[in-house]
Amino acid sequence: MERIVWDDKFNIGVEVVDKAHAKLFRIVGKLLDIPPNAKINQQTYKEGIKYLEAYSMTHFSEEEGYMRSIRYNGYARHKRIHDDFRDKTLISLRKDLVLSDYSLSAVQRFAGTMNSWLAEHIMREDQAIVGKVASQKNYDFSSKLPIISRTINRAMQDVFQVEAKLISADYKGQNIGNGFYGCQYYDIEGGVRLQLLLGVEEPLLLRGINRMLETQMIQKNEIMDEDILQVFGQLFQDISKLFRVETEGEFSKDNLLDKDKFRTDFMKGYPCSLLFSTKIGYCIFCYRSWRTKKKLEAVARKE
Repeated sequence: MERIVWDDKFNIGVEVVDKAHAKLFRIVGKLLDIPPNAKINQQTYKEGIKYLEAYSMTHFSEEEGYMRSIRYNGYARHKRIHDDFRDKTLISLRKDLVLSDYSLSAVQRFAGTMNSWLAEHIMREDQAIVGKVASQKNYDFSSKLPIISRTINRAMQDVFQVEAKLISADYKGQNIGNGFYGCQYYDIEGGVRLQLLLGVEEPLLLRGINRMLETQMIQKNEIMDEDILQVFGQLFQDISKLFRVETEGEFSKDNLLDKDKFRTDFMKGYPCSLLFSTKIGYCIFCYRSWRTKKKLEAVARKE
């Protein structure tokens, strides 16, 4: 389990906020440090997670109070991120805990997600409060979320025969467990270039491969590159229908990403970054678009 530890780079210079952040890292760290063979009863896990959630909500409230006190321009957007994490991400993670009967792996997965989300949130959002980084002024995709969610859900049903539920409309790059990743580029109407970025958790990929091969025999160590390409190719084909794609590119090995390449690409910035949950595992969907050089030159000539 990847772990991010507290250090001075996370300080934003506001004492009440910095102390809360440091404490949250310590609480999460205790959950991540539980050894695999530890004999800890379920109630201990429940109490630890309950305390972590409660302290997180207290911190959100204090941080929002500080933003109001300085009349921070990005307050409304920042509060929506807090609300989304509380009302969607935490609820989904809590369901996983209940379904697993608070297993150690589920507890550490919960803590790992909190760890990654907290680190990304501080560096990208909290430091913007005091001007250490520029506030993320992404396009508001809220009106498009219903149709995007329906498209992703149809693709999940087509490839994996599972329902997908949007649990975060502001995915920050938190871990989803062992996963497979891919990106694809398209040309769409108006001289615009589109990039889609997908992440699929391992159990989902295995389910898709077994469905396509009409077998239940494929295991993790038997996965072939052509099987991965087939699953991702179908996913991208289904999801690209959401856009007015002019050319349907072939998905090849060059489009596959390992975890490090995925995170590097993700940090370039995707205005739309979504996390979906299914009963089998998680799916990440991100997209961004930009005008091509040819289109920009045409616009310049008109001006």
